Amino acid sequence: MPAAALLDDPQAHLSLESVAADGEKGDAALSELLVSIRRHLHRHPEVGMQEHRTSRFIRETLASYGLAVHGPVAETGCWVDIDGPSGNGASPSPRVGYRADIDALPMQDAKSVSYHSQHDGVAHLCGHDAHATVAIGVALLLHARRERLPGGVRVFFQPNEESVPSGAPLMIEEGVLDGLEAVYAMHAAPGLEAGRYGLKSGPVTAASDRFNVTVRGEGSGHSARPHEGIDTVWLAHQIMQSFYQLAGRISDARHPTVLTVCRMAGGNAHNVIPPEASFGGTLRTVNPKDRTFLREKMHRVAEETAALHGGSAELDVVIGAPPVVNDEAAVEVARRAVTERFGAEAVYDIPKTSMGAEDFAHYLREVPGALIRVGTQSGPDTSYPLHDARFDLDESALASTARLMADLLEAHLRDG
Repeated sequence: MPAAALLDDPQAHLSLESVAADGEKGDAALSELLVSIRRHLHRHPEVGMQEHRTSRFIRETLASYGLAVHGPVAETGCWVDIDGPSGNGASPSPRVGYRADIDALPMQDAKSVSYHSQHDGVAHLCGHDAHATVAIGVALLLHARRERLPGGVRVFFQPNEESVPSGAPLMIEEGVLDGLEAVYAMHAAPGLEAGRYGLKSGPVTAASDRFNVTVRGEGSGHSARPHEGIDTVWLAHQIMQSFYQLAGRISDARHPTVLTVCRMAGGNAHNVIPPEASFGGTLRTVNPKDRTFLREKMHRVAEETAALHGGSAELDVVIGAPPVVNDEAAVEVARRAVTERFGAEAVYDIPKTSMGAEDFAHYLREVPGALIRVGTQSGPDTSYPLHDARFDLDESALASTARLMADLLEAHLRDG
């Protein structure tokens, strides 16, 4: 049995012709298929670099519709090429890419729905199940339209977007961008109503780097006599407070910057000063010079503050994704596609750069393209923010977004 047999809920197999057809019947068939796929993925989430079942499901679903799948690559990634008549099995020109991420978060799903996660401590709470589902829909629609494509499209599925280092550089090393002149992607936006699409040229997200500071003394001490030793917890607090003063004091306050401490660790006893204390968090910047300058200043602050009071401190930084910078021409291709399918009122012009991060940025350092925000909320149950344990989305956005992205990619080949 083809793709339908891979789903949790048995149903008659939906043919490529039925899901790709224009009109109400085609829309209903595509929506039925994509909702089933999304719910399957939502029930069976896997964290980054462990998406083996997810990847197999995607590959088998695509193959069941006659698509030749390249993969696994980058351990659990894959891609399909859909070539127009000019390709003849070779590499048509132009060729454009479309990316989806497939990993879940190490969080508990708190929703009371029939398709909630069946794996404790792992859940799709950032919309990657929807991203992958839409990409499957895009591949099927373009496969049905292949005879009219004026070039080629590569739809690819990437592991491990959430972790650092992430999966995008691995996919690039595996050659996913070879021959592509541009690349597009979507991201679920629970702050935007379903049926609207957020567009912005230039920086769309921030760079995000993770840091950890470890403060050490000469040994443990008594809480009654901190002056006799080195109070590592107090020192860690001093460094932390100094970090919080950096953005907007030594960096230009007009440049968006957020430094946040999210974890702390010290001793276990209430009356013992531990020999070591630590804390960590993220530094998020939009300006590349600020990113380098602030990391260097954090090193100096940590080391010199600790040394001033007789201790030592080590700062470890894990470099994350750079900012997503949307290409203006690619955004205009997206704007035309949204307007032609849904009308100008469906376009939402994003006013400000998000301080969140997205490793789609790695691809845009190599080729131009755009990340498009997709509205996914239609009420209280679908308005919880990304990474909330109750996050969910309006599934009516799946089929309409798949059709839009297929339009966009075809338009890029034709007019871009």
